Amino acid sequence: MVPRPAHSTRRGFLHTIGAALGGAILIPDHVHAGPRTVRKPPRLREGDTVGLVNPAGATYVREDLDIVKDTLRALGLSWKLGTHVTDRYGYLAGTDADRAADLNAMFADPEVDAIMAVRGGWGCNRLLQLLDYESIALHPKILIGYSDITSLLIACLARTGLVTFHGPVGTSTWNQFSVGYFKRVLMEGSMECFRNPRVTGDSLAQTRDRVHTITPGKARGVLIGGNLTVLTAMLGSPYLPPWDKVILFLEDDNEQIYRIDRMLTQLRLAGVLGALAGVVFGKCTDCGPGGGYGSLTLEDVYADVIAPFRIPAFAGAMIGHIENKFTVPLGVEVEMDASDGSVTMLESAVR
Repeated sequence: MVPRPAHSTRRGFLHTIGAALGGAILIPDHVHAGPRTVRKPPRLREGDTVGLVNPAGATYVREDLDIVKDTLRALGLSWKLGTHVTDRYGYLAGTDADRAADLNAMFADPEVDAIMAVRGGWGCNRLLQLLDYESIALHPKILIGYSDITSLLIACLARTGLVTFHGPVGTSTWNQFSVGYFKRVLMEGSMECFRNPRVTGDSLAQTRDRVHTITPGKARGVLIGGNLTVLTAMLGSPYLPPWDKVILFLEDDNEQIYRIDRMLTQLRLAGVLGALAGVVFGKCTDCGPGGGYGSLTLEDVYADVIAPFRIPAFAGAMIGHIENKFTVPLGVEVEMDASDGSVTMLESAVR
């Protein structure tokens, strides 16, 4: 990793990456690039235009795109479709060059105020070398999505300093819970406290969306994270930020527990877990033991791999492949409380 200067004011996250010429950022491909400065995008306002792109899997049913348009209209927003948003190339939404071209065009387009992925899938890692990071740095905009979109969120943050957002894609369930966080974080600029709802319903004790404290305590740091599978697939690339004093959030879907164990172990062996200030594991949806003689539980894996670092850590946050989603910013200072199961923003994510 590129060494971080002692005078950094963001707890080691920001460091020099080279010379800036006329506002353009020049970053060698062979290093872990960190941002010169944090770039907060303008907040969304009613009437703004959202650029819709498909950087990963294809949208097979056109009606899905109509539903996304209706959703944005209900939010008081307009939309602009990427040129290749309905393309198909096998399981991908078009060729790598075309999907990257849509992203680059949306960042450069003065009529577009924010960029949203229609859906996830697989394919964003294939685009990282094709993105115009100089243009992205010069035209900071909200970029939002989750799952496979993780690689775009992290790469844009690492290469340009752009604050990005792990939240709904266009085809997500836009219920009251998810819409509330979307509006407060992106439109109102709220310094949100992310805490699971504490509802018992007709039971004497809460049975859903409980939080599991792995290691109690509080920590402050820069919030970064996303899908565990996608993140570990980026290790060794020049599209990751420094991990020193980071609060790392993770989520995954449809992975057997031994795979979660393997990926967390990979983060440990790569030195990521040892550098962190804290860990927040969101939902691991449909992550069961699978077939076989026996299996560890997720709690066992957390105890074996995360707990030995003795940093505040908890699991069960409303982050992941679920209907009720937080909209979580990457690149802002937060304080986490592993005993309380909360993450509190210490600054707005938009300007």
